[in-house]
Amino acid sequence: MPFIPKMKRRRIQFYQRLFLLVVALFVFLGGFLLRLAIANQNDAVFANQGIQLPLSTSAAKIIDAQGKTLLFRGVNWFGMESEAHAPHGLWKRDYKEMLSQIKSLGYNTIRLPYSVEALRSKSASGIDYTIGNNKELEGKTPLEIMDLVVKEAERQGLLVILDSHRLSDKRIPELWYGDGFSEADWIDTWQMLAKHYRNQRNIVGADLKNEPHGKASWGTNDLATDWRLAAERAGNAILSINPNWLIIVEGVENNVPRQKLTHYWWGGNLEGVKRYPVRLSRRNKLVYSPHEYGEGVFKQPYFAHKNFPQNLTQRWETGFYYIARQKIAPIWIGEFGGRKVDNKSKEGIWQNKFVNYIRDNNLSFAYWSWNPNSSDTGGILLDDWKSIDAPKQVLLSKILPVKFTPPSTSPLPNQANTPAINNSSTLSPASPLASSQPIKVVTNIDSDWESGFCVTFKVANSSSRQIKNWQMKFSMSNAAINQSWNATFKKQEKNQYIVTPLDWGKAIEAKQGFDIGFCAQKLSNGDYLPKQVEININ
Repeated sequence: MPFIPKMKRRRIQFYQRLFLLVVALFVFLGGFLLRLAIANQNDAVFANQGIQLPLSTSAAKIIDAQGKTLLFRGVNWFGMESEAHAPHGLWKRDYKEMLSQIKSLGYNTIRLPYSVEALRSKSASGIDYTIGNNKELEGKTPLEIMDLVVKEAERQGLLVILDSHRLSDKRIPELWYGDGFSEADWIDTWQMLAKHYRNQRNIVGADLKNEPHGKASWGTNDLATDWRLAAERAGNAILSINPNWLIIVEGVENNVPRQKLTHYWWGGNLEGVKRYPVRLSRRNKLVYSPHEYGEGVFKQPYFAHKNFPQNLTQRWETGFYYIARQKIAPIWIGEFGGRKVDNKSKEGIWQNKFVNYIRDNNLSFAYWSWNPNSSDTGGILLDDWKSIDAPKQVLLSKILPVKFTPPSTSPLPNQANTPAINNSSTLSPASPLASSQPIKVVTNIDSDWESGFCVTFKVANSSSRQIKNWQMKFSMSNAAINQSWNATFKKQEKNQYIVTPLDWGKAIEAKQGFDIGFCAQKLSNGDYLPKQVEININ
């Protein structure tokens, strides 16, 4: 090695370091400019729709960065809060195609439920990876699946509001902790999402906790149960990381000092806001969000009152709308929905009146649900996951910018044709209804692909009275259930399964039905479909 004077060596080292610094600077600037170009391109998508992000609030309005009023016209697309850890229906549809259909109907927002358990998991199920762009989801974690869904929603000009729907995959807890998760777990997950999506412009809000109920209170100053205080802790933690998000706070069910009404829906009671408002570090980021349903979900006493449906408007005023009328904060109806949209049934009358109320008061909303497999409400999609429930969408067109004209060949609502492999069940001999008033089950194969399949059981009570405490059983070989909905599926000996409905499905009213289902992995090439489906009444 030739001798190099000390001074010259230092000069060489200096230029080497300078060169590396310049290269690093170009790499940084290139990445920054690329991100900026992508952000500008995405911003342009929303700018073309007259929206300038980020969003904030002014009195009772949600406004964009230019002060223009924006209404969320949304749908709930659930599934990430379930054992699937992914939006439902991807066993039947391409996820980009699904988003495109949502947009085409005039919706501008998706409320995307998740569970804390799902976002800590490494795997998802119930996805047919051979369908179009679903291939991109293969091998991804639930959070990575959420990333792809959100980014595609952005490309198509759809806003997203994240919804902490459950802690575990199993149920909606009363409080923001429980089911093996602490308050810290709940807040830490929100902080992770706030950081993870800090530059994801189309995520515009955090619905802090779905449907507080039971012991949840408002204005009691009990740190263990006061939802208002917990919402402040979580909301301020999010805003400290991501100050652009709207913080969305649902109500409770009861336990509000001096509340005027009883019999609220979970999350529907916002009476406490007047005396005990949520206090955030950024006051122009707060939105309140009640949930509202009809008799098809539960027969609240006020549906049977002699002045129904005239009594509904005053209930809505007392429960939540006074917040907007008094210009305290905006109202976003985070959930409402039902199967019936006629003008004769109580659910249909309620739903028509509520849609008119939303229209007349210029309220934001997210309909429950896009999915057809919500047992008590059905969805905008029919059971084939493609066709639109035409009468329902015609009603919702009243509060959408796109009017829906049903094609002449549209199937009747909730009667899409799907393959059936078993048209009826047999009843247990012990049942007094066995001879004259049977329960029937139709077994539909929703999807069947190389490595798996999904099944829905439609249980119908054709009798003239309520049936309680029923169970279903069937046999199935060569398959392993990896997700289910509306029931628990327990495997017994000799490939027998006992199916127990969740609490809200244990009683089926006269002439009503209940849907349950599962997806499964095929274990061999043998016969894998469920057989010998029977109903037992305990």
